[in-house]
Amino acid sequence: MDNLPLGPMLAVLALLILWSGLFTAIEVAQQHLLAQRTASRASDKPLAKLSFPLHSLIFCNTLCRALVVVISTLLAIFLWAENGPWAACLGAGAALLVLADFLPRILANRHPDAVLALGNNLLSVPLKIVYPAAWLLNGISQLLMRPFARKVSVVQHSDDEAADNHAHDNDHDQPPVRLHPVSGIHALDNITVNDILVPRSEVDGINLDDPLDEIIEQLRANRRTRLPVFHSDINQVEAVLNTRQIRHLLPDASLTLPALLAACHEPYFVPESTPLQLQLLNFHKQQRRLGMVVDEYGEVLGIVTLEDILEEIVGEFESEHSLDNPHIHPQADGRLVIEGAASIRELNKSLGWHLPSDGPKTLNGLVTEALETIPDCPVCLKIGRYRLEILETEDNRVSRVLIWHTSSLPVLI
Repeated sequence: MDNLPLGPMLAVLALLILWSGLFTAIEVAQQHLLAQRTASRASDKPLAKLSFPLHSLIFCNTLCRALVVVISTLLAIFLWAENGPWAACLGAGAALLVLADFLPRILANRHPDAVLALGNNLLSVPLKIVYPAAWLLNGISQLLMRPFARKVSVVQHSDDEAADNHAHDNDHDQPPVRLHPVSGIHALDNITVNDILVPRSEVDGINLDDPLDEIIEQLRANRRTRLPVFHSDINQVEAVLNTRQIRHLLPDASLTLPALLAACHEPYFVPESTPLQLQLLNFHKQQRRLGMVVDEYGEVLGIVTLEDILEEIVGEFESEHSLDNPHIHPQADGRLVIEGAASIRELNKSLGWHLPSDGPKTLNGLVTEALETIPDCPVCLKIGRYRLEILETEDNRVSRVLIWHTSSLPVLI
């Protein structure tokens, strides 16, 4: 401690505080621009995006702040002996709050584009290099949180619950009550975009990195009017393609990349927590029919369309349940074989069931959450009043499930 290089350590301390402030400013600027992107129009200027993983930014910011505290403590002990730790705590805390938190946040909110551009230019490569460490620590944190996460109940009901279950089962035998359209629309306030979105794994989009011949074949086979356009990954979405404008160029394969890009418009971003009733109004105001659903960090979760919301409204006051669902395959004994990709909300609407829908969005997600693993052999389980038997798994996903309601035993025909 007697030979502590005071000057160099002060310089390192100042540099760490400066870098921590830059990391904080970049994170705030990214969140600020994300809020602007949710209301962007086709005529708006494209907004900057983060060019490196956010987890790396948080990892480096935390590391810088920890080093500031350590170096400050060493310096304070060197200068003031036993009073050093208290001085280090107060000094480092005040410096970090003012120079690495409050001030960077003010600057980032005033000049978000400039801050994000500076971060992309300086940190893109270094933060991509440290991403494996950030990814590992993020995975550990998620693992530690698993015991506190909401779990789907897969236990047998007690005898005390039998009467209540029987009452519910009798309710299922009654025809559903027709809801008034106005009450159905107001019920959308309790449903968010995240509840009805098409997951990113099921989104059909145009990858501009693919050969043009493959893009043309994809467009010929596609029947959708609007498709996301991106580079390599849907998180890098660039635009939304209106396929009607280039359909006449597909039969003779005369489509070119400039013609494809000319038929595109700026993407419209929707926060996952937006209530459906509000999003219906936003679609009308923005004159849009498709939105890219993003989480708080700007990660694309999937898409939502105007048609999805309208179908949800209609479903609120339909008088009869329907098995007109391509994922549902009725069996002769009354049981159902359902594909793992089936939406839980769609299943509940089609069958009049009450599978838990406040967690996973698909049947595959519900099963894997209940089992806490991906089954590699036939497994049976019970979720509430429903029996499930996993028939097939494919590509680390449950692909086919045999399911029936326990209110009555399957009847052979």
